[in-house]
Amino acid sequence: MIKHEIIPCERCGSSIECKANAYTKCQCSVVQLNLNEVQYIAENYEGCMCANCLLELQQEYKVMTGLSK
Repeated sequence: MIKHEIIPCERCGSSIECKANAYTKCQCSVVQLNLNEVQYIAENYEGCMCANCLLELQQEYKVMTGLSK
């Protein structure tokens, strides 16, 4: 059985279990980002993030670009 690393979320610091080698089982895979959102996040962060932070950044991008209602 592969053990996954417990790491801090790069944005908020909360502990997350990184499953980069099993992405579909990772907690971050529940967040569906489009290419523009991925690029926006990648411009500001390099490491893994928790699903909550990814959702917040997705919403931030939508507000910034006027895509949010």
